[in-house]
Amino acid sequence: MSDFDDTGVCSFASYVSDSFDETVSKDIAEAYKPYDDWLKSVPSDLLKRRNEQADVLFRRMGITFAVYGEQSGVERLIPFDPIPRILSNAEWERLNAGICQRVKALNAFIEDVYTTRDILRAGVIPEDLVLKNSEYVPEVGGFSPPNKVHVHISGIDVVRTSPSDFYVLEDNLRTPSGVSYMMENREVMMRLFPDLFKIYDVQPVNHYPAELKKTLELAAPDGVDEPHAVLFTPGIYNSAYFEHAFLAYEMGIELVQGRDLFVGDDDCVYMRTVRGPSKVDVIYRRIDDRFLDPETFRKDSLLGCPGLFRAAVKKNVTLVNAIGNGVADDKSVYPYVPRMIEFYSGEKPILSNVPTYTLSKADDFKYVSEHLGELVVKEKHGSGGYGMLVGPKATKAELEAFRERIKQNPDNYIAQPTLALSTCPTLQKEGLAPRHVDLRPYALMQAPDKVVVVPGALTRVALREGSLVVNSSQGGGTKDTWVLGASTGRKEQC
Repeated sequence: MSDFDDTGVCSFASYVSDSFDETVSKDIAEAYKPYDDWLKSVPSDLLKRRNEQADVLFRRMGITFAVYGEQSGVERLIPFDPIPRILSNAEWERLNAGICQRVKALNAFIEDVYTTRDILRAGVIPEDLVLKNSEYVPEVGGFSPPNKVHVHISGIDVVRTSPSDFYVLEDNLRTPSGVSYMMENREVMMRLFPDLFKIYDVQPVNHYPAELKKTLELAAPDGVDEPHAVLFTPGIYNSAYFEHAFLAYEMGIELVQGRDLFVGDDDCVYMRTVRGPSKVDVIYRRIDDRFLDPETFRKDSLLGCPGLFRAAVKKNVTLVNAIGNGVADDKSVYPYVPRMIEFYSGEKPILSNVPTYTLSKADDFKYVSEHLGELVVKEKHGSGGYGMLVGPKATKAELEAFRERIKQNPDNYIAQPTLALSTCPTLQKEGLAPRHVDLRPYALMQAPDKVVVVPGALTRVALREGSLVVNSSQGGGTKDTWVLGASTGRKEQC
């Protein structure tokens, strides 16, 4: 940790991290040098004051999230760190290429397993792993959405362990969240530190809603020239409701719930309005598969719209993202993504997977049981940092309790080595301190061969000292992510 130095200035001069840090190796990284110079030139309490102002701005904008299991109606601010994470253009180019390659392969996999199943017949992935997976949706079998795009919107979680090593930790292909925080973090930073944006050529992210709306329009059923798109939310009690309302407003489309929609006798979807029914062509849904349509899936769902799946299968409406994507981002399928890339593209993966042990395999189970204290163990269908064990941080009692859990149901778990995640400086009471971070860029697939990644990302930071869990529900916060070096308005497209 660095203290405020004897001149009253907070800088990187005495900043030290035990892990690989993105700002400091032997010398301050080139991308951070102008920031360090700026830091030395401003009053020592400026960051603290600006951080307090950021909290006020976030509250005024209503940027909150709810944590399931807590008192109903209680919402929190996601902690915000005012020190940006800075990526050079060269670093971003590599990430961008790797994300595009990965998303294209995952989309091809989903199209394949619900239609011809070439990858299964080739033995690249075990058939039972896919067809008996709880996230595989048999009702989708034989269905191919417009343009064969299943993964319109994805969030790919990436971690870094060295200057050159990036790993994909997780693929989010169902209803990925967090992009509103990426945008609002930038808005707040530009308000609080306008002078920094004169020093740095930071690529913009504010065109994301326009690209998202374009993605929705391109997903429309054949023959629809002026598609009517809506955003389908579970409602105000959903933890990401702020984001649903934010994105609908930014795109200029209606925010709807199940009671606002109905499927007509023609198997088309309509929105109820004061002027009468209005046909809907594209639904950006933020509701899980099983709650979307009580006619086909959960009969007790009060969130969905009866007949919605039927309308989608008949291609009278397009669901964004498509139903059934969970089979591709399931943690048991994750180890096979590098093979998918090679199978569908003939290319070597640009971004690596984290080595993964599948506990349903006897050898893997034996190794994990014997090395539990060295590994991170996760539930296959867990999320938000729940249902996982970080071995090196666990007590003996916690290790023994978790060992019993995996013994009872080994098929439900995977394990991975504890990576030395990179750190970035964060503002603490004593000055600057290193905290572990991950990165979630957002990819928009507008055609099977066209993916747009806005040059920015949600950086999540584990604010507790030594913690590797970055999830907001587990005490994590966020940072603005700056991608440098491109001309204003440029999009990363591949």
